[in-house]
Amino acid sequence: MKPVAIGILSKEEIRERVLAIARGELKPRAEDPKVWFTSMRSLAEVLSDENRALLRLIEEAKPRSVAALAELTGRQPGNLSRTLRTMSNYGFVEMRRVKREVMPIAKATRFRIVA
Repeated sequence: MKPVAIGILSKEEIRERVLAIARGELKPRAEDPKVWFTSMRSLAEVLSDENRALLRLIEEAKPRSVAALAELTGRQPGNLSRTLRTMSNYGFVEMRRVKREVMPIAKATRFRIVA
């Protein structure tokens, strides 16, 4: 799995970048970040040591459900679901519905940060 590029810019700078791309004034390069955070603090909250370990565990153990992952980690399913939903919003985890269960799939375990 190749590293996911993460950028850090202010809200205003992210907005200007998106508008410049939409106007055709800026053509993003392939290596440009696809995921953006507004501060190092918000990045650190989402990609804490615990959450990166969780991503690696999902990649290695390939749990069939959030409940199975909760058993592996010893975390409460509700707390774990919130964490997974947040990481899913950034594209680091895919939550795939399989019959009556939701299976977490790690989409990123390595990161390249551009500040």
